[in-house]
Amino acid sequence: MAGGGILVSAAIAQAQPASPPLQRVPDQTVECEILIVGGGLAGTATAYEALRAGRTVCITEITDWIGGQLTAQGTSALDEAKRQRELLFFPRGYNEFRQRIKARYGKLNPGECWVSASCFLPKDANTILIEMLEEAAKQGKGTLKWFPFTVVKDLELSADGRLIEGAIAIQHHPASGTPPLNSEPLSQIFADIYRYEDSARLSKKVIQLVPFGNARPSWIVIDATEMGDLLALADVPYRVGLDPRTYRNPSSPTESGDPYCLQGFTYTFAMERTKDPQPQQMPAFYLNYEPYYGYDVDPQRAKFEYVFTYRRIWNPPTDVQERVGPFTLPASSPGSISMQNWTWGNDYRPGTVQDNLVYSREQLQQAGQLSLGGWRGGVRIDALRSAEEIALGYYYWLVAGTTDSQLQPSQKKPEPNHRLLTGLDSPMGTMHGLSKFPYIREGRRLIGRPAFGYPNGFTISETDFSMVDFRSEYYRKLPERTYRNLWTDIAGLETYKVIIEGTPPAEIQRRTRSRIYIDSVGISQYAIDFHPCMLESPPQKPGNIERPGVRQAHGPAYPAQIPLRAMIPQRIDNLLVAGKSIATSFIAAAAYRVHSFEWSVGAAAGTTASFALEKELLPYQLVDELPSIEPKLIQLQQRLEANGNPTAFPKTSIFNLNWEQWKPW
Repeated sequence: MAGGGILVSAAIAQAQPASPPLQRVPDQTVECEILIVGGGLAGTATAYEALRAGRTVCITEITDWIGGQLTAQGTSALDEAKRQRELLFFPRGYNEFRQRIKARYGKLNPGECWVSASCFLPKDANTILIEMLEEAAKQGKGTLKWFPFTVVKDLELSADGRLIEGAIAIQHHPASGTPPLNSEPLSQIFADIYRYEDSARLSKKVIQLVPFGNARPSWIVIDATEMGDLLALADVPYRVGLDPRTYRNPSSPTESGDPYCLQGFTYTFAMERTKDPQPQQMPAFYLNYEPYYGYDVDPQRAKFEYVFTYRRIWNPPTDVQERVGPFTLPASSPGSISMQNWTWGNDYRPGTVQDNLVYSREQLQQAGQLSLGGWRGGVRIDALRSAEEIALGYYYWLVAGTTDSQLQPSQKKPEPNHRLLTGLDSPMGTMHGLSKFPYIREGRRLIGRPAFGYPNGFTISETDFSMVDFRSEYYRKLPERTYRNLWTDIAGLETYKVIIEGTPPAEIQRRTRSRIYIDSVGISQYAIDFHPCMLESPPQKPGNIERPGVRQAHGPAYPAQIPLRAMIPQRIDNLLVAGKSIATSFIAAAAYRVHSFEWSVGAAAGTTASFALEKELLPYQLVDELPSIEPKLIQLQQRLEANGNPTAFPKTSIFNLNWEQWKPW
């Protein structure tokens, strides 16, 4: 094994660093300067910047599409804040992607959807992103080593457990005489893809990924997975689910936390309008989920066309306009395609120990997934299967159902002139029509290293950027000390005075801006937006309700920053975290999850990794002396800005309190 390291799996790394290596001979050994685990949107952005910096980049991805929520997860409708979009104040790669969408279709919004300024086909987004990475490699003279249908099974750590010195990955292919991959839903092969052994369905190739060259640090590893897989596999500190209520997260609905209540996840699908009615076959499991499905409590929005045009991703050219709720839109016609991502439709929202998707650390231990060679993806496969079923059942409900869980009496009418788009050449690229991977809104969330002001580990919290009215009755009923600490935390430039003079909360003028981080390496703006877990199990249980109180923090937020400290884990020095698993609270994560954020944090990860290799340092060394001046950190920030990757929004200093113009809507 490279560097004399030892193969470990999570928990045993700290307690037993001398465990014997796994007896598995790799079929191939591949060298990388930067290993990106997860080819989602953050992983794509990481690779884009690293390739432009001339690096040798390896990417492993569980599906065969690059781009995550833009592609394999099917959420090809850009979630963007209004002011940020008006100024096109995005990272350079994200802006380039938007430009290429416009060039490909002749317009930015070929679907004429109303939820976004840009809705398009996922398979086209995959093509564009591949082109972007190929051109980035050519421009920067970098090298891309791409491993689709590949998962990381084990990590090889140094003897002291501080460095990842290798990774063992499993790439799967269809066994001889079996259908192509993407024929069956993910749940049917998920367990198999984490096994080393060949099966009747899959043949396996074991790949050892190792550092490139002899420089120190020899490589940087990036966790860009959708659920924070490496956080669990490496057993670094992280959180799952609801946080305990504190003055920094005062809207949390629980005092003790709840690791089983995460945001809902969604298998998206595409459906096409047809000229004539289509045969619609009720799935065998449909009646199990029928009580869940519904449009909206507002009768004006409880209409099929409102939902169909919501994320319409393709619309044939037309001069005919139609009124849809409050919107006037180009009319749908045969050939119009809608991508479905609806809360009371294909959202699956488990929230109990019996049905949660992302296993907690305790559940992983109980299942043996933290033992040597025991990692099997860290999720409940039954939850994946149920999510697939609820999505397929939702399609049937849309076209044939007459019930409505949100509006009584129901006004739902069948809409048979539609078909589910299936096949390897369909928008989702699958024979079954569902997205290749579910859209994951939240997984494991890193706990950063202890830092000044963060003795228990760095985390971005609700009070750092929320616009919520903290003087409302809900917050005034908090314990007196919590309420006072809350107002001290949001006092801004008055904080020192508040602490010294004891100003009562009623007299404190809150800051009207986000917290500004000295180590910012990216930007993020979106509303704090929840798809809460359901209270009881199973989620589709008749009469079930959302977990009460989860939406308390729901609402607008100020433009925010991505601090480097939120990307650096404890214990392991050459690992960076990108994507939705950076160090945020449950509430903050509800805003730090959309497309442009993922690109920004990926750009930061790719640039930071390249910079660290160039300067022969480890990422934590850029911030370990804060709040003292860190010259190398300043150089990194200057490089990001020079490359068109902003680290702050325009005119948003601590002295400018007029941030209201940045409301996300």
